[in-house]
Amino acid sequence: MEVLTYTLLTEGSSDQRLIPLITWCLNQHTDRAISGRWADLWIANPRPGSLRERVQAACDYYPSMLLFVNRDSDTAPRAQRVQEIRDAAHDLTVPPIVEVVTVRMQEAWFLFDEPAIRAAAENPHGTQPLGIPALGQLEALPDPKTLLVEILKRASGLQGRHLERFKHRRAAHRLAELIDDFSPLRTLSAFRAYEAAAQASVAAI
Repeated sequence: MEVLTYTLLTEGSSDQRLIPLITWCLNQHTDRAISGRWADLWIANPRPGSLRERVQAACDYYPSMLLFVNRDSDTAPRAQRVQEIRDAAHDLTVPPIVEVVTVRMQEAWFLFDEPAIRAAAENPHGTQPLGIPALGQLEALPDPKTLLVEILKRASGLQGRHLERFKHRRAAHRLAELIDDFSPLRTLSAFRAYEAAAQASVAAI
């Protein structure tokens, strides 16, 4: 059976932590093996600037069967970000595109699995309150990136100089790898829209 390959194009390097989430989602809708990779455009020459240039470069340097393009919605409506991606890819010879538009920032999609958070912070048996928001509140968080760092630090149980040395970026990447079930996110409208787009793209290839 042919392997389903995909490339993830993101706004920043930290967003490559979406790879485990995307792979999990694809596995829900196909029996094919999945192989995904992040488009590191630092190798591109010349360096692409606009979204259109980045989409083309991602396809040139990392050819695959599907292209996932991540944009944070920030203060813009999701529909606007989706249209921006579609406009950027218009008339380009690229594989089917799946828009991965998170609400505010992608960190919001990792703020729900307490055991994984504690394990990522290397304190799996900790009992301190973490202040994890309810799933229904995730799309309304003003700054999920900062909140994720704060929660990981709490979960570490560290204090003082030990806390200052806590590698929260590494913990955040580890968190994405430790979550083995993203289905709770289906309560979020942005995630449902993303998964529907991914499912449709898989069915079409």
